[in-house]
Amino acid sequence: MTPFKRLYNLLKLDKRDVYQIIFYAAFAGLVNLSLPLGVQAIINFIQSGQVSVSWIVLVIVVTLGVGFAGILTVMQLRILENLQQRIFVRSSFEFAYRMPLIKFKELYEKYAPEQANRFFDTLMVQKGAAKLLLDFSTAFLQVGFGIILLAFYHSFFLVIGLLLIGVLYIIFKFSYKEGLETSLKESTYKYKAAAWLQEIARNRESFSKKRQFDYALGRNDGYVSDYVNYREKHFNVMKKQYIQLVIFKVVITAALLSVGGFLVINNQMNIGQFIASEIIIVLLINSVEKIIFGLESFYDVLTSVEKIGQVTDMQIAAIPTSLDKDATGVNIEIEGINYNYPFSEKKSLKNICLKISQGEKIVVTGKNGAGKSTLLKLLAGVVEPDHGAVYVTDNYMNRLNEETFRAKTGTLLHGEALFDGTVRDNILYGNDNIANADLKWALDAVCLTPYIKTFPNGLETHIHPGGRQLSASDVQKILLARSIVHRPEVLILEEPTGKMDEVTSDKIIDFLLADENKWTLIVASKNSAWKNKSRRMITVNDGEITNDITL
Repeated sequence: MTPFKRLYNLLKLDKRDVYQIIFYAAFAGLVNLSLPLGVQAIINFIQSGQVSVSWIVLVIVVTLGVGFAGILTVMQLRILENLQQRIFVRSSFEFAYRMPLIKFKELYEKYAPEQANRFFDTLMVQKGAAKLLLDFSTAFLQVGFGIILLAFYHSFFLVIGLLLIGVLYIIFKFSYKEGLETSLKESTYKYKAAAWLQEIARNRESFSKKRQFDYALGRNDGYVSDYVNYREKHFNVMKKQYIQLVIFKVVITAALLSVGGFLVINNQMNIGQFIASEIIIVLLINSVEKIIFGLESFYDVLTSVEKIGQVTDMQIAAIPTSLDKDATGVNIEIEGINYNYPFSEKKSLKNICLKISQGEKIVVTGKNGAGKSTLLKLLAGVVEPDHGAVYVTDNYMNRLNEETFRAKTGTLLHGEALFDGTVRDNILYGNDNIANADLKWALDAVCLTPYIKTFPNGLETHIHPGGRQLSASDVQKILLARSIVHRPEVLILEEPTGKMDEVTSDKIIDFLLADENKWTLIVASKNSAWKNKSRRMITVNDGEITNDITL
């Protein structure tokens, strides 16, 4: 989809408001262009040397016309403000809706926070679209109406008006592509620079030494240099357009003054008509100038909607739904699964066949890079297989869809982190349907209750992004509590106790493997306690299941 098509689709959502803005612009344009006619009539009355009621009425009408045009502009601004607010709200929810659901492969080689930063282009779309709708609609309509009006004065002025349209077309036709390309490149390196600044901020301690500090500045210099380079190229495109406009204005001004004066001298036009036509021509030139100077906003808006579109075009997964209370148990069957990460020739999983029944307690083992994490992501629905199939059924052999399965599953996988909010928010996600008894049960299970009691505000204690004021083990406990608090039927965990001391780790392992907890447990860990206490062990080696035994 082209950037222009994206902009069209965006404005189409509020086409009623857009039509109102254009209607008011047309009306205001007619009012503004009627003023020269009033000025012409007033001058004719003045030339007669008499004060008449008609002259006074014309003065009043022209004055009221100026005021009415101002009122129309205020009405346009009100509509534009509503439009800007809707664009912001709609974009905000679009990002909030899509970011958690974007498929794994779509973001595999991208930095998710950098993609989320595209939301700030919404501000450019807000301001730019408002400026384009207000200025461009008024300017284009004034050009059209002005040319029609000039045709009644003299055919020469009609030629001038058509020449205005021709110049606009030529300037836009031969610079549009280059202007858009340089604007997109400029924006690309703008976001690369912003993403690198985020990396520096996220790893401040890592870049505090001399060599690392110099590297951070050097890499930033590279991104900034590319940004400035493409911004300069974009400016050169705009400069070329401005120079063409200035040359055209000089030629047109000289032609109007000389030819218009010649027509007056030869009595082909009176002085009132000459002044009125000059006013119209000035309005037309100003309208053209407004369009040319607005092209930068036009390029910025197209670039912004394209950057936002690159995020909204990404494929998303289905939304997890509430639990199907009629479905009991979860059985998973995998047949002939193959998977490899994007841009990687080596397969991470090869011909995986596996059956997991409700209530099994399974530990997945293997060397680093063997495919354990990928297998867990596959089971959790984070990644989709390239080949093969995954069947999920309840105990009555009813097929469960992806949404229902994910709603029944609790996970703690590599990369999950705490977000900016309270301890309660980080565990419950605002779910009021989870009883306090279940919350207390989860906190007790992960040995977190005594620690929570030391907080002045308890569960309402605010946690910074990533939980940086907490110890690594306490962060892990909160994440684990999050995964079990809704009492899932399937629990998929990756090194869930790896950062805890041995005593605490053993307590939590015993709880998770206890017979009283009927969930299916699938855990990948190097901790020998899991192997000693689990009922089934699956060994993964080089992407293949090499061993599957009951313990």
